[in-house]
Amino acid sequence: MVGRKYMLPASLLISALSSLLGILPLIFIWLIIREFLSPATVTSQALIGTYAWWAAGTAIAGIGIYFLALTISHLAAFRVEVEMRRQAMKKIVSFPLGFFDNNTCGRIRKIIDDNASTTHSFLAHQMPDLAASIVVPVVSLVLIFIFDWRLGLACLVPLVISFGIMSFAMGTKGKYFLKTYMDSLEEMNTEAVEYVRGIPVVKVFQQTVYSFKSFQKSIIRYKEMVFNYTISWETPMTAYTVGIHSFAYILVPVAILMIGNSANYAGIVVDLLFYILITPVFANSIMKSMYIRQAMGQAEEAINRIDELTDVKPLPVSSDPKPIHGNEIRFEDVSFTYPGTSRKAVDDISFTVPKGKTFALVGPSGSGKTTIARLVPRFWDTDEGKVFIGGSNVREIDPEELMQNVSFVFQNTSLFRASLYDNICYGNPGATPEEVESALEKAQCREIIDRLPKGLDTKIGAEGTYLSGGEQQRIALARAILKDAPIVVMDEATAFTDPENEHLILEALGKLTEGKTVLMIAHRLTSVVDVDTILVIENGKIAEQGSHQELLDKDGLYAKMWNEYQRSVQWTIGKEALHA
Repeated sequence: MVGRKYMLPASLLISALSSLLGILPLIFIWLIIREFLSPATVTSQALIGTYAWWAAGTAIAGIGIYFLALTISHLAAFRVEVEMRRQAMKKIVSFPLGFFDNNTCGRIRKIIDDNASTTHSFLAHQMPDLAASIVVPVVSLVLIFIFDWRLGLACLVPLVISFGIMSFAMGTKGKYFLKTYMDSLEEMNTEAVEYVRGIPVVKVFQQTVYSFKSFQKSIIRYKEMVFNYTISWETPMTAYTVGIHSFAYILVPVAILMIGNSANYAGIVVDLLFYILITPVFANSIMKSMYIRQAMGQAEEAINRIDELTDVKPLPVSSDPKPIHGNEIRFEDVSFTYPGTSRKAVDDISFTVPKGKTFALVGPSGSGKTTIARLVPRFWDTDEGKVFIGGSNVREIDPEELMQNVSFVFQNTSLFRASLYDNICYGNPGATPEEVESALEKAQCREIIDRLPKGLDTKIGAEGTYLSGGEQQRIALARAILKDAPIVVMDEATAFTDPENEHLILEALGKLTEGKTVLMIAHRLTSVVDVDTILVIENGKIAEQGSHQELLDKDGLYAKMWNEYQRSVQWTIGKEALHA
């Protein structure tokens, strides 16, 4: 078997040989016609049979060798596609966690899967034809000038004109269209994923697909772009098709003029028949080269898009990592601005969360609470200042050790399409069954497991069981409890749960945070009444800090937020009473 790195070159060489064999039957057919037009002799009859066998043999051999070339190119293409996916995913898993906040799963999947497939298609199908698109025109060009240069020039006129028309059209429109086309596909794919996720909401409010405006608009934009591009090709493609097939209208008049000035009528007619046979082959190779050029542009654009997606620098890893001593969290003069923006999301913030204490971040939407919390596990690196855990700068802590010491509890939980047992053990792959059971009890998950026919072996997702949002949150809490990290970063885990699940989740959170250092983002102010310290964040800065009562006594931003929250709760109760 050909070595892997030589597969594509071998495929090109074999394909070139196949294209040469594809020309030979035409030459043998021409020789047969010449023999028919010559005086009939025993020798000529024998030659006709020989030429016929050679024509059939070279045609079959050409097909067989081309099949071998495609087999090798497909094997090479599959390996390249697999390696592209592997390398892309290898890079992506090394990116900062913040990367996944800015790139949807639909966009990442589309770029990696579809563009790797586009590259595979080019290498498997168009790459072998590349050799033929070079060899056939060169050989054909030599042949058409060997037999009669006058007829050769005549047959080249329409080919050159057609080639010029197509090259101009593709050069001016092709590259821009490919970029726009792939942009539209990515946009549609992303919007489609979001729409599918939003179908329950659409159905609840009895709306249609058109209620999801962004999805609808992306489809309309794609349709209009492709339609306009297709229409723009009407004139160039018509001119090309007419030109490429008009060689006979030039060859025949030229041959007639040549016959009028020569006594060798039979020789000119035989040569004319050769040019009628060989010119379409030359024309087809030109057309094939156009398709290859387009496919090459698509493959180039595909590779550029994968490179653009993966052109993110992983967070630097210290060559001399510092160990974590203790569970204290400390921010020193920290500022951070998201890539591509100018406004600081966090602006010169300093605070310390002592070991075993719970600090809550509250404030208006967009004030920077989530950004602050995500700087602790190093979703991003700070632009200015430092974040410390256990006395060590998070930049200098080994990433694996950092992740082992921090647990995350966010609003949007992620469960894998695997068994409940496997989902929970993601928190601690080496956990014993007893430890898993203990985590389930602490996370208030026992009733979930008991009502499932297969218990912990029940699969989640497609072909399995779907859990409610609150139930998923409790499973995620069991995973975090099993991890047993000394630091917990928590986004309000009960923000969107029903009252029953909220009660159970609060109990599970109590078990999770017991004795831990906790930094939590709070949306419901009632959940921060008993925390050690509340940090009120406004425009990326700490506007106020203190206990619940201390902040109420200050009568500042927190007091205003608390009063508004209390009024909203009373309004809700009043509304319920009105409809009772």
